[in-house]
Amino acid sequence: MAKSLSARNIIKRYGGVEALSDGNLDVHTGEVVALVGANGSGKSTMSKVINGVVVLDGGQLFLDDKPVQLSSPQSAKKLGIATVFQELSLIPQMTVAENIWLTREPMTAYGTVNRKEIDKKTNELLSLFQGTYKTDIHPHDPVASLPADEKQIIEILKAISVDPWLIILDEATASLDSRQVTRLFDLVKHWKEAGKAIVFVSHRMEEIFRIADNYSVLRNGKTVGSGKMSDINEKDLVKLMIEKESVFSFSRTGSKKPDKADKPMCLEVDGLHTTTLKGISFRVREGELVGIGGLRGQGQRDLLLSLYGAKPHSGKIKINGKESKFNHPRQAMKKGLALVPGDRAREGLLYIRSILENLLLPSWKKYGFPLKIAKAKHDAGKIAESLNLKMAGLNEPVSSLSGGNAQKVVIGKWLMRQPSLLLLNDPTKGVDVGTKAEFYSLLTNLCNEGKTILFYSSDDEELIGLCDRVLVLHDGIIRTELSGETLTKENLIAASLGISNGGAL
Repeated sequence: MAKSLSARNIIKRYGGVEALSDGNLDVHTGEVVALVGANGSGKSTMSKVINGVVVLDGGQLFLDDKPVQLSSPQSAKKLGIATVFQELSLIPQMTVAENIWLTREPMTAYGTVNRKEIDKKTNELLSLFQGTYKTDIHPHDPVASLPADEKQIIEILKAISVDPWLIILDEATASLDSRQVTRLFDLVKHWKEAGKAIVFVSHRMEEIFRIADNYSVLRNGKTVGSGKMSDINEKDLVKLMIEKESVFSFSRTGSKKPDKADKPMCLEVDGLHTTTLKGISFRVREGELVGIGGLRGQGQRDLLLSLYGAKPHSGKIKINGKESKFNHPRQAMKKGLALVPGDRAREGLLYIRSILENLLLPSWKKYGFPLKIAKAKHDAGKIAESLNLKMAGLNEPVSSLSGGNAQKVVIGKWLMRQPSLLLLNDPTKGVDVGTKAEFYSLLTNLCNEGKTILFYSSDDEELIGLCDRVLVLHDGIIRTELSGETLTKENLIAASLGISNGGAL
């Protein structure tokens, strides 16, 4: 039986800020609707309204053309609506099975939890992503032991375990590698055929055009366009989102990149081993922007953490020609290294503290004791201005910022220290296209100033468009190095899958 949900003229305020001022959305069974917009446009708020996480301040939701009130996620679940949020709702100390079935455990006739039935149902769900896990996952594995991509899969399985008719995927692919995304999209096609509806929220244009039937664009809290994906192209969709083509106006692809062959070596790595890395070696010259590619979980994070002294390792590392052995990040910081982590919520920011405090976190000593607060505020203000940080003021909490602006704070706090070698771990994950364009320009300017950048990204287009060279990791080794004419998407994907010499697929 066909079902539909409509959001009409939705208004949602947070204090004096209107997150949604005229939000509209229509979704029907058997279709995928892409909900798109820049960071801060209202996408997540719209998702939360539909899922009952937040109560709307104006407008109306309609289920099968009848007005409906959603006062909580439980009320949404009862109506067959489930959401997969980018910020995980899992409890790390609990097992995979306990997280999936929490408060909905199958019971025996004696009123006790039917653990045999739980294990059976959990294994059935886990089998949906079979072949994409790094190791076999079991119902009794603690969630805390899983890598980020597999936690995201558990979040997806938790949502679909209630057998909803409407599934909201809010940046659900941001932490997944290409195999996992492909498997998820296979499932989405199956769900469509089974008569389910899907709202798909993503910043990845390739994914939107690959999976969605229709689109709905939010800009500054208002729905500014909707229609069939077949009737719009990527550039026009972006123009609706940001009123400019900034993401397309910047790319190093096609332009001659400066030759850095005569520049001194900034970083030399020989035989680097960790529990994941199997003896990798490479060189990076001053001013180079070198990418790290490959499927997620092939050792990219280990490489960056090892260089930063945050991961036990063996092998030789030279910084500016001098052998360096970092056993703690503090030692790396003193030598001019900075690491922008991939998980800003857990590793990059103190959300309850102010923007100013976060920007100054690695640099307090620079301002003496007693603290030269006026100088600190001045420097922080200059960094915020250079990053085009959209904020009410430096004293506002970081939690008041959109995802893209919060990521600017993560980067800004390290720029305060003027690092010579910048290590970036997927820094644009979940960031809107306008902020990405600003970020790309920033990286190019830093390289032109002589900074050296080692840049891991899960976005192949970023690596191809930005980097001088790309080192592709597979199973803990550098499978190939791509540059110049060999740096193509086909070669990058082939190398990521372990195909020799970056040969075309």
